[in-house]
Amino acid sequence: MPKPKRTAAPAAAEPPAESEPAEETPAERRRRRAVFLRELAEARALRERVQPRRTKAMRLRQAARMRTFRF
Repeated sequence: MPKPKRTAAPAAAEPPAESEPAEETPAERRRRRAVFLRELAEARALRERVQPRRTKAMRLRQAARMRTFRF
């Protein structure tokens, strides 16, 4: 069964690249990063609710990966 294609965020969320200044300020960058991280956390929480078994496996694999690099 083919997976549906993922679509980008709605155009209303971000202004077009043409209207952005050449250099974005650090404050703008931090704001955009905070929004991105918030949305990423929401997506993870949703995935955990929808597919708990798969999320548990992902969490265990990540923990094993982190143990590999401990000193």
